[in-house]
Amino acid sequence: MPGLAANLSMLFNEVGFLDRFDAAARAGFTAVEFLFPYAHPAAELKTRLTANGLRQVLFNTPPGDWASGERGLAALPGRQGEFRDGVQLALDYAAALGCGLVHCMAGIPAADVPFATAAAVYAANLAWAAEQAQAAGVKLVIEPINHRDMPGFHLNTMAQAASVVAAIGADRLGLQFDIYHCQVTEGDLTRRIETHLPIIAHMQLADVPARNEPGTGEIGWDYVFRRIDALGYGGWVGCEYRPAGDTVTGLAWRKKYNV
Repeated sequence: MPGLAANLSMLFNEVGFLDRFDAAARAGFTAVEFLFPYAHPAAELKTRLTANGLRQVLFNTPPGDWASGERGLAALPGRQGEFRDGVQLALDYAAALGCGLVHCMAGIPAADVPFATAAAVYAANLAWAAEQAQAAGVKLVIEPINHRDMPGFHLNTMAQAASVVAAIGADRLGLQFDIYHCQVTEGDLTRRIETHLPIIAHMQLADVPARNEPGTGEIGWDYVFRRIDALGYGGWVGCEYRPAGDTVTGLAWRKKYNV
């Protein structure tokens, strides 16, 4: 089984964010991801990573005004300047944290924006951002997100994401395959993992329907984990789920599924 990365935005919420690095290391994790680093100086985050022997494997580009419902800027017409500033900030943090992957959030275009317009803006923004990232030694990834959790999000299906990756170039852009979002939107998980394996740069997991830890919902994790192993996926799998109870107690699923 590939290495598991603790998502510090979701796990260990029993303590403050900066203390979650220590909590993750004590729970046996060697890598972490989170949504956004920007509320903290990069030097402070790097200190926490180093002190706990942790590797930073992923975080997101700035989402815009999160409090007002924005979930990324890449597909939003008229926001290109802000998008570019955000990408540069993300790449600065990636360099400081030694992080090789950054998720570029597509966003939720306004209801009156035609899909074709949003798609054109998205492609142009990603082409520019991928060039900047490649020069910085970072690979951008894109993630389809289901419309139940994030209504109106521009990128929804694995096939849609794969077509974007093909247009930009798989050497510069990768697929972030979130098992939870895929199951909600499309299902047929392991076939989709197999189909898109050549472009999958990162994976994430949570059970369906409540987005809790594996074993709390409908997904057949024994088979899913075996298939991921058999396919030879060599990247990280981020534990991006909401613990049903205490985080550490809930981590018993790792032993149950031998991961």
